[in-house]
Amino acid sequence: MSSYVNLAYDYPVLGAFWTVMWIFLWIMWIFLLFRVIVDIFRDDSLSGWAKTGWLVFTIVLPFLGVFVYVIARGKDMGRREQKHARAKMEETDRYIRETVGTTGPASEADQLAKLSEVRARGDISDEEFRQAKEKVLHH
Repeated sequence: MSSYVNLAYDYPVLGAFWTVMWIFLWIMWIFLLFRVIVDIFRDDSLSGWAKTGWLVFTIVLPFLGVFVYVIARGKDMGRREQKHARAKMEETDRYIRETVGTTGPASEADQLAKLSEVRARGDISDEEFRQAKEKVLHH
């Protein structure tokens, strides 16, 4: 009787599965590492020394540093991301309002014509144009 133990790599399909799984986990970890580094720089509540400490910790001991950061400060990572996205949207809206110049009681046609000019100059993207157009038409 043989005491040979079959492992996952003894079967080609399972070997491919394990390889794909490890590559997926590696990519997810790299993604998490970059999210943590971006969050370290984005967090205004941390002092410069605290940011430096967390950054050095995540670079010198990457696995441990990332996991400790997510455990210690991960709860607020989503809030900081939402705050950043909201601020970016408000900045875009402010820029569109300033560029279009909706200070006077202009008609919808005038506002849409100005928006088209701004888009034609390349100052706003098609998505920003679409959002601004919806705001003009729904007010």
